[in-house]
Amino acid sequence: MHWFFSWSLALLLLAPTVCHAQSADWQASVEREATQLDRLHTLIVVHQGEEILALDLRSQGLDTPANIKSLSKTVLAALVGMGIKNNVFEGTDQPVVEPLGNRVPAKATDGVERITLGHLLSLQAGLQRTSGGNYGHWVVSDNWVSHVLTRPFVDEPGGRMLYSSGSSHLLSAALTESSGRSTLALAREWLGEPLEIDIPAWDRDPQGIYFGGNNMLMSPRNLVKIGELYRNQGRVGDQLLFEEDWVEQSWTGRGESAYTDDPYGYGWFLRPLAGEMGYYGRGFGGQVLYVVPSLELTVVMTSDPTPLSPGSRYLRQQFQLIEDHVVPALR
Repeated sequence: MHWFFSWSLALLLLAPTVCHAQSADWQASVEREATQLDRLHTLIVVHQGEEILALDLRSQGLDTPANIKSLSKTVLAALVGMGIKNNVFEGTDQPVVEPLGNRVPAKATDGVERITLGHLLSLQAGLQRTSGGNYGHWVVSDNWVSHVLTRPFVDEPGGRMLYSSGSSHLLSAALTESSGRSTLALAREWLGEPLEIDIPAWDRDPQGIYFGGNNMLMSPRNLVKIGELYRNQGRVGDQLLFEEDWVEQSWTGRGESAYTDDPYGYGWFLRPLAGEMGYYGRGFGGQVLYVVPSLELTVVMTSDPTPLSPGSRYLRQQFQLIEDHVVPALR
């Protein structure tokens, strides 16, 4: 009997412990809280590269492409980093007028030659915004690139963060002009192939340039792969898709959001939750990609973008869900 007890105890000690975050009770608790967010479509939690929670609350599909709105800026920033790695761009200090070439209009605002790729990535171009109240006039114009480059300066390049999809669109135009290929083709080769993700076509401007920084289509599970790419410092297997310091540059705050006060790097906001530094991209209506490197954690949420309730309030609720119910379970 004694030997049987000792043998049983040894087996118990050797048996792998079940992570609290993978327990049925934890999953049920998170799902219960998630259903309180009536706009939330999907929630995926990945820990140490393993999917430990995947909720499809409104039958939208975890592998079905969704409009990720301005979370596209995070994906576009990745393409710019890959453009530097692949010698399409010289680096973030390169003036954008160089790769844009003949797309720069003769009537461009004096001083646009001082705007660098880095200024556009961090939304610090200094030009009058084309988002917010100016968005409609911009997207009905007959040349989106020209429209952006003829806006007046309201700050110096490198000054305040001015959230503007026009700044991101210049990056898409620069990628297209400098490489001789569409942003879609580059995205499929540089991101799609190594990450094994589908990237459908999305909106284009009147000149055929794919919208830089809005309306990309990507499934929740494919968004996870973007987050994991950054969490792993740009590595996929034995491939390095960025320059060595690209993720560090991207996660270095420069300007600050006028809406949340969160610092902004190259396509990523910085925001700690529950005492752990995190980095996130967001899109209108609750499209969120959040990465916590110290916890080896990536979280994706997609949501219904149509309700007119204030987006900042809903974003706070999403972060509260992560802070109160996801992060503590992984410590």
